[in-house]
Amino acid sequence: MPEMPEVESLRSFLSERAVGRVVARAELTAFSALKTFDPPLSALHGLEVTGVHRYGKFLALDVDGLWLVTHLARAGWLRWRESIPPTPARPGKGPLALRVVLDDDSGFDLTEAGTQRKLAVYVVTDPQQVPGIASLGPDPTAPEFGRPELDAVLEAAGRAQLKGVLRDQRVLAGIGNAYSDEILHAARMSPFKASSSLTDEERDVLLAAIRSELADAVQRSAGMAAKDLKGEKRSGMAVHGRAGQPCPVCGDTVAEVSFADSSMQYCPTCQTGGKKLADRRMSRLLK
Repeated sequence: MPEMPEVESLRSFLSERAVGRVVARAELTAFSALKTFDPPLSALHGLEVTGVHRYGKFLALDVDGLWLVTHLARAGWLRWRESIPPTPARPGKGPLALRVVLDDDSGFDLTEAGTQRKLAVYVVTDPQQVPGIASLGPDPTAPEFGRPELDAVLEAAGRAQLKGVLRDQRVLAGIGNAYSDEILHAARMSPFKASSSLTDEERDVLLAAIRSELADAVQRSAGMAAKDLKGEKRSGMAVHGRAGQPCPVCGDTVAEVSFADSSMQYCPTCQTGGKKLADRRMSRLLK
């Protein structure tokens, strides 16, 4: 799933290429992706792209006062095309969900792999009309997010596990499954540690890990073409997606905990005192 660093890079990428261009046409091929009906998608035709913004993991194009907002979900992506043929895109079973063509025939496709269709597109007059944006927590990369803000998040979370708190978009905007694994590894903290149990020193360490992991990921992605961002994300991971491989810090084998529809990775030596956490999926099978 694209998270804050990748969406921020897409925002920068589109800002350089789309701002100042006029939307020639927007073609919807996966009708379930469009979550709004008024204004219609066609209202964007003939309007200039005046800005590109990010809200958590949402990407939002300001199109002369109307907003084209998308959430790429788990398997969605944005593919830039320098030249798009004039033949209209046709609905079908392929990955294409939405095509936006600009006045110089360049543009982008929103695509979604797999069988689940969770990519979402909105046309609104204010980004806050998108429910997922209206409910977002603070952005941990914002200059005003510091220790007092983190303290408030952790105290409000109570005994909730750190992993779940970090990736809850209503609590912190932009961090997902991958970067929560990376942040907790950098902070040397168990994913199951209770949020309100952190000492002052541990809170400083966690805040530093949040800032450094997200900032480093954004820096690594800076200037990269949209098509290269997925590979860069994978190559920059220390533990996420690397179960069975050696931890780059201590050399222990990266372990994994599986859930119904996701998994997390961690280093037992760095994060849990050498203890392996129970695999929730296997634990149910063994009962």
